[in-house]
Amino acid sequence: MAGGGKQGGRSATPATRALDAAGVSYRTMSYEHDPSAQSYGLEAAEKLGVPAEAVFKTLMVSVEGRLAVAMVPVAGSLDLKKVASLLGSRKAVIADRAEAEKRTGYVVGGISPLGQRLPSPAVIDSSAEALESIYVSGGRRGFEIVLSPSDLIRLTSAAVGPIAVYK
Repeated sequence: MAGGGKQGGRSATPATRALDAAGVSYRTMSYEHDPSAQSYGLEAAEKLGVPAEAVFKTLMVSVEGRLAVAMVPVAGSLDLKKVASLLGSRKAVIADRAEAEKRTGYVVGGISPLGQRLPSPAVIDSSAEALESIYVSGGRRGFEIVLSPSDLIRLTSAAVGPIAVYK
């Protein structure tokens, strides 16, 4: 994978700065975001021409009043019971939008699992481990980071488990 190098100007986000600081190899991809898109993640996969199984959405969840990061392929949805279990709890709910944005420093649809304002526990669907590259939000809508799943898991200290559901 091509090295990320220092991201200058408009492409620099807290997520790319975190990757640069960690010395992690990554690349970025941008596309013109359509504000009327029904799914930010599926829009990214389609516009970038990559499989939806490789593009992971970042969802903030609340577990016993504490926020956590959950990452699943955009082709699926999040199983909240499995997330709760992986985090040692009985129940998880999708976090309040305003609370998620305040905690992460990002807007919904552009929340990156990397470079968040305040770190949170993280979980990721086990399907990530089979991928060569994974796509996650770079910190704004229309901006994706491509990196190795092992680097993403390491940098977010994510627990890995089967948390995605496919219909």
